[in-house]
Amino acid sequence: MPDIHRRPIAERIDWLFDLARRHGEVFRGPEAWLARQRYLAEHPTAIAVLKCMDGRINIPVATNTPAGILMPFRNLGGMFDLGWPHLGEVLAHHVTRMVDSGRRVLILITYHWSKGDPKRGCAGFGYDTEAAIAHTRQIRAQVEHIFGQGHGTVYPLVCGFETDEDALVIHGEGGAALDLATLSVPEAATLEPRLAALLPGMPAQMRADLVPLLRGNLEHIATVRDQTRRHERSLDVEHREWMICLGRGFDFLHTPNLALIIGPYSPDLADPLRKAAAIIEDNMAAGRIPDDGFLLLASVPYDEIGVDRARAELKSRFLSDFAAQVLRDEFPQLAAKMSKRTAVLDWRSRDLELLAD
Repeated sequence: MPDIHRRPIAERIDWLFDLARRHGEVFRGPEAWLARQRYLAEHPTAIAVLKCMDGRINIPVATNTPAGILMPFRNLGGMFDLGWPHLGEVLAHHVTRMVDSGRRVLILITYHWSKGDPKRGCAGFGYDTEAAIAHTRQIRAQVEHIFGQGHGTVYPLVCGFETDEDALVIHGEGGAALDLATLSVPEAATLEPRLAALLPGMPAQMRADLVPLLRGNLEHIATVRDQTRRHERSLDVEHREWMICLGRGFDFLHTPNLALIIGPYSPDLADPLRKAAAIIEDNMAAGRIPDDGFLLLASVPYDEIGVDRARAELKSRFLSDFAAQVLRDEFPQLAAKMSKRTAVLDWRSRDLELLAD
């Protein structure tokens, strides 16, 4: 459906859940399953990504990485504190599970900005890129505090993401950085020696497993530049989100600028909800999206049927009701235009299951 952002809210919601259904079908297909298994056999490093809730920050798409390879953690501005009880537990559980299977873990700690207009940067940090970079370094220090500074098993890597061209910037160990926007696709052959010089403390296998992401990013940047030349990307760099997603399991949202995604990590979930609501309200006021409504979607993944799924249902209902109440209390006019949906996600099959209200 062309330009889904302009459609009536009912059509947008129908389109969204059809997108989730199609994503699940493809994810469960034998070709996709075999592709993931082959990719993981060739590149065994487990990769987690800490990133902003901004809908433009889609690392799998920007790196041409198969769905289901990168483990996402999202929050307002990419703001995280590993002292938060739930976040610390989820991340530690993920790392332990990967290490138990013999895999190292690379944690990409990201910030984002726009080179064309600071106001297209990260609203969570008030468009202050230096403050965002400083915060990623604090997170990196927290990761080292938990998992060690030797980096033999867990490596925290600070990465920038420039949203005009979806270009990654890799920050090195000595203060240097590698800006993928300055390289051409043929220069992908130089990535391995560049990384070896930039990240000498990173295990060789981990560097080798990072290269495909950077190679994919070079190809994606070339595609974005071609789209820009043909005037097909002029609006993709602006906020056009029309939904707030709270929870986890939103990998099916591969289209830019659909959603503001809030992970269930911060002890103060009301704060990112307020920021997200303000962005939706501003999008409507500026005419970037219709003012006929927006979607609030809560989702919680589960691994096993029975107790695990039942707990996911309760958690998703709690998140949905909590978010709706915050919006009704603090954004009553916007809340009057709210459509609320509650779901759980079968993590193994990526089947999004809507719960009855």
